[in-house]
Amino acid sequence: MEERVIIVEGKTDRERLLQVLAEPVLIYCTYGSYSADKAGQLAEKLETADEVYVFTDEDHSGKKLRRQLSDDFPHAQHLYTKRMFAQVANTPLDVLAEILERAGFQVQEGQRDPEVWPDGDKKRPQGQ
Repeated sequence: MEERVIIVEGKTDRERLLQVLAEPVLIYCTYGSYSADKAGQLAEKLETADEVYVFTDEDHSGKKLRRQLSDDFPHAQHLYTKRMFAQVANTPLDVLAEILERAGFQVQEGQRDPEVWPDGDKKRPQGQ
């Protein structure tokens, strides 16, 4: 089975993602701080992961953490919340579902935006 991992800043971010995900995904929290020790511990945990995603806030500390994680895990794919929400924890569940679905994650049916097609197109014209 494929192992997918998402790295987030905090516990609330993790809880929000778990509300919309419809598949098993490991979610690791940095708890807002990152050091060489944490990088080493995280690297050990990620050794068996097939796919690694970084999903941090769009504020100063989130962007700083994203840069650090990019340096340590250059193969990681990045997910971004919309700037208007600033934080993963403040992002509405349907928007989180859309972001995750576009990245190929399975999301719970009730959280999916009914106007987003599986390929990410919004409001595709009829007959297309």
